[in-house]
Amino acid sequence: MAKKAVSSGSETPKTTRSRAPKAAAADAPPRKKPAPGGPPLLALFHGDDAFRRQAETDKLRALVEETGVPIESLRFDGATAQPADVFDECRTIGLLQQHKIVVVDDADAFVKGDERRPLIERYASAPSETATLVLRASTWYAGKLDKLIAEYGLVVKCDAMKLAEAVKWVSQRVKVEHRATIDPEAAQMLVDRLGTEAGRLDSELGKLAAASGGTTITAQHVRELVGLSREDKAWEIQAYLLKPDAQAALRKLHELLEVSRVDAVPIRWSYADLARKLHAAARALRAGANPSSLFSQLRLWGETGNAVLAIARRVDPEHLADLLKATIESDVRAKSGVGDEVRGLEILTLRFASLAQ
Repeated sequence: MAKKAVSSGSETPKTTRSRAPKAAAADAPPRKKPAPGGPPLLALFHGDDAFRRQAETDKLRALVEETGVPIESLRFDGATAQPADVFDECRTIGLLQQHKIVVVDDADAFVKGDERRPLIERYASAPSETATLVLRASTWYAGKLDKLIAEYGLVVKCDAMKLAEAVKWVSQRVKVEHRATIDPEAAQMLVDRLGTEAGRLDSELGKLAAASGGTTITAQHVRELVGLSREDKAWEIQAYLLKPDAQAALRKLHELLEVSRVDAVPIRWSYADLARKLHAAARALRAGANPSSLFSQLRLWGETGNAVLAIARRVDPEHLADLLKATIESDVRAKSGVGDEVRGLEILTLRFASLAQ
């Protein structure tokens, strides 16, 4: 029966026949490795960042397109796909001799099993020269298959970025994809507010680039256009706790509790987190650590980071250890329903403010 045509404009989900994988489907005579400059025949994109896995797939597609051959794209669900069906698609020549990009999502499920993995490894040892098999997975366990894939193509880890990596990625991404630039302070603030998930950052970058008119995204743009969740707002108190103005810090505490309606739990976490950073910074500085290295190690940034280091230089680590202990004990009392929770936060606020005197 003739195969149904598939559009080459995007990945088209494929349904598979319910038949068991057969060793014969994976058997093929050994092939020579692709000539230099030819398209990769295998690719593995694994990691917990779905946006980055898709971005790597798009880059691969662009790489294949540069060879000048027509492309046909297909997609399988690895949880239900049979290896024989996937290999049939890879080895079937298109009507116009086009190159196929065959994507298998949830590839960890696709390769799982004592019967399946040898079949897939056999194919990876001699992949079709007219197709690129792309395995994508959020979870992946390294093994022989990774080495086979690397011989014929690409293996790229697509985990969520670390803070410093995310800030650098934001600065590069906005130039390439959104035709704008971003101030270093704005890039740091954006990551601080949104986290390191690439898809979310890219979405906000598009909005910010439009708002800036395609010029430079500033910290003010981020403040005005990228909102904080209630949980995120709890961390705003840290900047006030590092200043000598106790009254301003108390006002901010009550604003969070009464106006913004932030739950006291993340606020207590914020207090404990700041106490931990102060104590760790003080001990590290006494041990001769480079102050610049502490920014990445303790996740410090901007003026808040400078204030943490300034206090850590002046205040004895033992005193800061007592403050850290007090924040933990306050959290325990609140969880146990002992004492006035707000009063406990007010007392801690005064203790923090006294450090900056």
